[in-house]
Amino acid sequence: MNINNVFPSKYLKAADLQGREFTLRIASIRLEDIGDDDQKPVLYFENAKKGLVLNKTNANNCVVLYGAETDGWIGKPVTLYSAWVDFQGKSVEAIRIRPAPGATIGQYQREHQAPLPPPDIAPPTHAAPAAGSGGPADAPF
Repeated sequence: MNINNVFPSKYLKAADLQGREFTLRIASIRLEDIGDDDQKPVLYFENAKKGLVLNKTNANNCVVLYGAETDGWIGKPVTLYSAWVDFQGKSVEAIRIRPAPGATIGQYQREHQAPLPPPDIAPPTHAAPAAGSGGPADAPF
């Protein structure tokens, strides 16, 4: 028995990506109660059941792409991927947001001349998914 199946979460975690990247369109963003009386923005995506609780890093990446007004994010694509990060002195896997392939420079970038986050330097070490996988219709979450 997998304990994650017994206590499913309505929010994405890095393990949900199964080592793959997903380019998804933002369907909505809502402030939700997360934990003890803490409200955070949550992104919901087309063709996905779970939402992504935004941390400051991912929120800032969306701002760089699409501006500070979240209404402008609706319908826009982002790529979700997992990365190892330091959290409270430990290395943990986290979800990160980067521009979708072919993304154009957003209004915020034009006004502030902020560069896009750099692409991965090294190719992934795992085999590439089969054609057609990794897209919105294939999201396992």
